[in-house]
Parts: sequence; structure tokens; C-alpha cells
Amino acid sequence: MNASTLATYSDNQSTEELKDVLMAYAKINKNYTAAIREVRTKLENLDDDFQLLHKHNPIHHMESRIKSPESILEKLQRKGYELDSKKISKQLLDIAGIRVICHYVDDIYTIVELLKKQDDLTVIKEVDYIKNPKPNGYRSLHLVVEIPVFFVNRVENIPVEVQIRTMAMDFWASLEHQLRYKSEGEIPKFIADELKECSENIANSDLQMQKIHSFLDDLDRFSPK
Repeated sequence: MNASTLATYSDNQSTEELKDVLMAYAKINKNYTAAIREVRTKLENLDDDFQLLHKHNPIHHMESRIKSPESILEKLQRKGYELDSKKISKQLLDIAGIRVICHYVDDIYTIVELLKKQDDLTVIKEVDYIKNPKPNGYRSLHLVVEIPVFFVNRVENIPVEVQIRTMAMDFWASLEHQLRYKSEGEIPKFIADELKECSENIANSDLQMQKIHSFLDDLDRFSPK
């Protein structure tokens, strides 16, 4: 992080505290990269096994990221959390994130149930923005899972946020994010209203596509072999 960014966050925190967090970021990055690898591998294995059993891959593709130092500091400050490098992992549960893009809405809940059955993984938070969308129309299902990561001389339980959504939901979220970024966080109301309407249309399309997929499944199941 450059000097100007450091200055931005030094209003309420000492420079030494900021430097302490920045120096700890290398370890944070390494540990959370390992946690993402563990969860991603588990999801890939579950997807492959589900396909073998049901002739269908619930996962279309996955993306992952680790919060930047700037994002970590911004969120700590916005939430009013103590700027202590030793407490960051307990204060922020979304440092590591995996976005799972599914074909159909039912696939989302399939992935959730499969993850919950894993003995070595603990779901510590679940928020369903599909059944209960955000006021702006955002839809997705968020889990925070904790997974043990084995290092040379220790085992750490590390949280990873898993966002699960359909391709249509992901397209909407990407567009909304771009508009919010270009509008510097405040989307004009007439555009926000259009986005909300698009979200409703996308949700209806997702349900229609799910019905068509289920109908084809039934045809295949009951057709003569």
C-alpha cells in the first residue's frame, strides 16, 4: 500500500498500527489462499461426484478472491473494529471468498446441502438473499464456512465466504457493481428502479428455466431405455 493510502486510514489509527496490519498481510494472504484451495477442491470433488450419480453438474464455474489490504482496512474502519492484526480473522469473515456460479436455482440449494454434510467443514453463517432479496434486488446465497488447514507445524481453522448464485444473478450483480463504482457508490434512482425491475425479471426467468430443466429430467427418467 502506498503512502497516500496509508494517510487515508491514519485519521483514527496510528501509523504503527497500520504498518502492523500491512506486515501481517503476507501471512493472511498465504493462509487464506490455502483455505480457498481446500474449499475449492472440496466443491470440485462434490460437483464431479454429483455428476456421476445424477448426470448433471450443479456448478457451472467458480471464481475466488482474497481481500486487498485496502479493502481490509476500509472495512475495519467502517465497522468500527479495533485495528489489531491478531484479531482480523475473528472480526472479518469474508477475507477469503469463493463465488460459485450454478445453472439453476435448485443447484444452489444442492451445493448448500452437500457442504453441510461435510464432516471437516463447519457452516458458521448463512444468509439467503434468494428467498429474501436485498432492497436493491440483489440475490445470492451466502455461507461462511470454517475449514481446517494443515500447515507444517499447526492446524488453523480458517473462514471462507462462499457466495452461490445462478448465472443470471451473477450477471445482475456484476452490472450493479459496475454502475455503483462508476456512480461513486450512489446509483441514480431511475437506474436503481430499472435494476430492481431487471432483478424481478431475472428471478422469474430463473424459475422458468428451472421448470424446463425439471421437465426434461422427468422425460429422461420415465422414457423407455
